[in-house]
Amino acid sequence: VQLQASGGGLVQDGGSLRLSCEDYGRTVSVNTMGWFRQPAGKEREFVAAIDRSGDPLYVQAVKGRFTISRDNAKNTVYLQMNSLKPKDTAVYYCVADLLGVEWYTDPNEYDYWGQGTKVTVSS
Repeated sequence: VQLQASGGGLVQDGGSLRLSCEDYGRTVSVNTMGWFRQPAGKEREFVAAIDRSGDPLYVQAVKGRFTISRDNAKNTVYLQMNSLKPKDTAVYYCVADLLGVEWYTDPNEYDYWGQGTKVTVSS
């Protein structure tokens, strides 16, 4: 599994961004894929995850604003972020696990991490 994230950038309060994360390793059996984020000076936190069947899970803070999706044929996971707020500013990391996870919000459950893409929301 080789995860490459892209799509971060600078956006104004209320704006939108779409993050993408592709598994360049073309691993056939990736089960859960998702996103974590880490604001400056804070701990890494769960954002969203999606299993191979397409069932999503979100942290409460982004429900109704963010949408996670995946294209299994392309081994790619997406995070559409709308109505962005300054508190969404962070480095966003994509994650993946081959066997599936029990605790989606636990970063230790994920074996593979992308390099991170920075999202900055200005007020």
